[in-house]
Amino acid sequence: MDQSIKFDVDLINRYDKAGPRYTSYPTALELHEGFGDKEYRAHIAKSNAAGGPLSLYFHIPFCDTVCFYCACNKIVTKNRKHAEPYLANLCKEIALQGALFDSSRVVNQLHWGGGTPTFLSYEQMKTLMDVTREHFHLRDDDQGEYSIEVDPRETDDQTMKQLRELGFNRVSLGLQDFDPAVQKAVNRVQSEEQTFSVLAAARAEGFRSTNIDLIYGLPLQTVETFARTLDKILAVAPDRFSIFNYAHMPARFKTQRQINDVELPTPEVKLAILQRVGQRLTEAGYVYIGMDHFAKPDDELAVAQREGHLYRNFQGYSTHSDCDLVGLGITSIGRVGDAYIQNVKELDEYDRLINQGKLPVFKGVELDDDDKLRRAVITQLICHFDLSFAVIEKQFSINFADYFVRELQVLVPMQADGLLVLSVEGIRVLSAGRLLIRNICMVFDKYLAQKQQQFSKVI
Repeated sequence: MDQSIKFDVDLINRYDKAGPRYTSYPTALELHEGFGDKEYRAHIAKSNAAGGPLSLYFHIPFCDTVCFYCACNKIVTKNRKHAEPYLANLCKEIALQGALFDSSRVVNQLHWGGGTPTFLSYEQMKTLMDVTREHFHLRDDDQGEYSIEVDPRETDDQTMKQLRELGFNRVSLGLQDFDPAVQKAVNRVQSEEQTFSVLAAARAEGFRSTNIDLIYGLPLQTVETFARTLDKILAVAPDRFSIFNYAHMPARFKTQRQINDVELPTPEVKLAILQRVGQRLTEAGYVYIGMDHFAKPDDELAVAQREGHLYRNFQGYSTHSDCDLVGLGITSIGRVGDAYIQNVKELDEYDRLINQGKLPVFKGVELDDDDKLRRAVITQLICHFDLSFAVIEKQFSINFADYFVRELQVLVPMQADGLLVLSVEGIRVLSAGRLLIRNICMVFDKYLAQKQQQFSKVI
């Protein structure tokens, strides 16, 4: 398949409005507090009856210092002992949830996110993995997709060796920008030496995939400064890039209030940075996976996209569409069967529920038939840029043109603008429409109208 992108400034300016990132459909905004422990247990039972592999997500919320741009759920502390009671409760939750899932179900995917997972000591990380292995069926053949997010400022060669020994085989390195002025403005000072030594250690230890996170739209960034950062990273050729648009929403995220608004790049500069990113990565041989992600052509994500089995979940793009996702730890979100589930957000509440032997569920949502249909449409478009009406009609026993008559009418102007091609067979997203795939997916989102103000802009 063609995995190229076309950068059209006029189109981007006209379509750049707020919208979801579609790590799920319905989005997390539809989760409600009427869904709790009882409902989650019922969905686990249905999931066990259906069988299949599992994916585990662990939220490690601790950070040593705060990055001003951060919108993650985190606890900032320099006291490493603050992690101990949380880890004790997390281990209890692993036992609680593990007892509910069929022990024959293999964990094909595992991810530690944060926060900063490498905030933990080796002994703490080993305990966490040992307890997980005790209560879930982890693979021992290194064929799973076991990944971790690391902060190079909290990581060294020994840490990478230890992580590999624990079973991790994929790593994502947070960077954002190498420019000293930008780093100071966002309170994340990180040297090239720190970053590249961790990347080299990951390769030396046999990690199968390396990813670098960058953010465009941070204070004091220019096209030239960001290009210098990009060129330095391209010289060491990570397997994947995640290049995110900074969404400045200080009313929602308190730490962002420490960013000086007047130092933020203009929308025109942000677009110019994004255009340079697309050009440089394409020239370097990377392909656009979608939604801020680029990968080498032989990377598993790129191969999965070409072969038609790429998927998207709460951790982003994935090759494991067959896995139910179990969220563990505060604020974590899972997808089990036809339900999405989120854990409580506060440590005290998490502690109370865990020590009562209850699942720490805060809210959730059960998908109805329309949700599942629209999820299939949106997932196919956002992962593969191509949709066959016949496949959807067969799967859901509908007539696509009749069911989505309004949506197809809304797509007609997008076809006129060169974003896509509509035919009696389906929808094919063109190169100019790939950067705007969120806009195309939004057409099929029945919840969007009343929630749009809560999302960041698509570009």
